Amino acid sequence: MKTMLQAAQAAKPQVARLTTQEKNAALEAMAAALEAAVQPILDANALDLEAAREHISPVMLDRLRLTPERIAGMAEGIRQVAQLPDPVGRILDAYTRSDGLEIRKVAVPMGVVAIIYESRPNVTSDAAALALKSGNVCVLRGGKEAFRSANAIVNALRAGLTARGISADAVNLVQDTSRQSAADLMTANGYVDLLIPRGGAGLINACLRSATVPCIATGTGICHVYVEKSADLAMALNIIENAKTSRPSVCNAAEVLLVDKAAAPAFLPMVYDRLVKHRAHPVELRLDETAAAIIPGTPAGAQDFDTEFLDYILAVKCVSDVHEAVAHIAAHSTGHSEAIVTRDPQAEAVFTREVDSAAVYVNASTRFTDGGEFGLGCEMGISTQKLHARGPMGLQELTTYKYLIHGSGHIR
Repeated sequence: MKTMLQAAQAAKPQVARLTTQEKNAALEAMAAALEAAVQPILDANALDLEAAREHISPVMLDRLRLTPERIAGMAEGIRQVAQLPDPVGRILDAYTRSDGLEIRKVAVPMGVVAIIYESRPNVTSDAAALALKSGNVCVLRGGKEAFRSANAIVNALRAGLTARGISADAVNLVQDTSRQSAADLMTANGYVDLLIPRGGAGLINACLRSATVPCIATGTGICHVYVEKSADLAMALNIIENAKTSRPSVCNAAEVLLVDKAAAPAFLPMVYDRLVKHRAHPVELRLDETAAAIIPGTPAGAQDFDTEFLDYILAVKCVSDVHEAVAHIAAHSTGHSEAIVTRDPQAEAVFTREVDSAAVYVNASTRFTDGGEFGLGCEMGISTQKLHARGPMGLQELTTYKYLIHGSGHIR
């Protein structure tokens, strides 16, 4: 680990001084190298899938699985990052004092960015592309379930960098997937300038408890959809189906449905028909007492409204009005994404003003909380904290700033 981090630090000056054209050319080379390595990557992924099959759920297996189409999508994601404006060197603020001293606030790279993530191989290429375009070196520490896949991907990306005369140490993969390697990154003061954990609540909490390097909390998503009494119920049904079932293993999937008691008798049977009765893969509904009196399902347990299921499970609660919905979200949300379905401007105003999450939706699915959907190319993760970065973390969130001051012999 120390040798790798030293190499990353050594690569930092070269990566920081790359021009926009050089970074874009390197990203194109990385994308091409990824496409050229499709078969080795698929072979490695097949070994990961076989080893994980008895240990993780089918939904999480799908998260781990790579296909030629998914690899092509990863390469396209790298090319999209190349097309984005370079965040380095942006003038964030500028002013001249009355005595002529010029002060500018300029965006600069973070330095060495470490990312600890779990079984999503595509994060490997996304993180590498964003780090390079923002002038940073990345140190990737993936989960053991996806290690072979990540290793094959990183080998391809490093080959692309080398082809453009850039140090392969701009992109690094930790070879040790034990907890100790994660702990080492969390305390790598002087080597890691920013740590981004991307995964479940256990990983995020471990980093927040133990990290002595700067750390941004990302990922955990107990996302809510609230169907207010004035809502178009057909629209609401489409939104909750998409938010829950389009890809239940991701952090922007809905985990909790809140329904206004006035709409519940009409809406909940629609939910049951759409999500349970007529689905090849039915959703398990975990119902509070009011909902359970209307439709069949599993009684909600004490932890069901505080659980990121990442599966075909949805907790359902009936509330009296928008104020109770907001209060429930305040008590149980992880600050990721929340949605209201409504035709009432006053209910909308209360919800958008008082819900304190990174992304707040009106009449739209929470599944849009994503770097690509927000026009960021891809993302390093979804920040659920408030300092420095919040929501999908793209290129700008991977920079910091410094002040450049120009004088003409000024003294104080």
